Amino acid sequence: MAMHNPAHPGEVLRDYIGETDVTSFAERLKVARTTLSRILNGHAGISAAMAIRLARILPNTSPEFWLKMQMNYDLWQARRGMKLMARRVVRSTQVA
Repeated sequence: MAMHNPAHPGEVLRDYIGETDVTSFAERLKVARTTLSRILNGHAGISAAMAIRLARILPNTSPEFWLKMQMNYDLWQARRGMKLMARRVVRSTQVA
């Protein structure tokens, strides 16, 4: 069953890192601060490589955990986009 409006993985990651500053956490992940910041702010997704890095550092998580969360978010966004596009097509045919 599809979740309704799942959180971007960056929101969940923000909860996991807590009060740790972005720069030091990015250093632990061995990624650029901007890369981590884009994920945390929902402007980038979590790749397979990033999922592995996160699982190595964050206890009780796995790469599959992060990738499944990203997949659920992406699918929900795609379905939402398809529904909006379909509504626009219906409206435009009704006006004509």
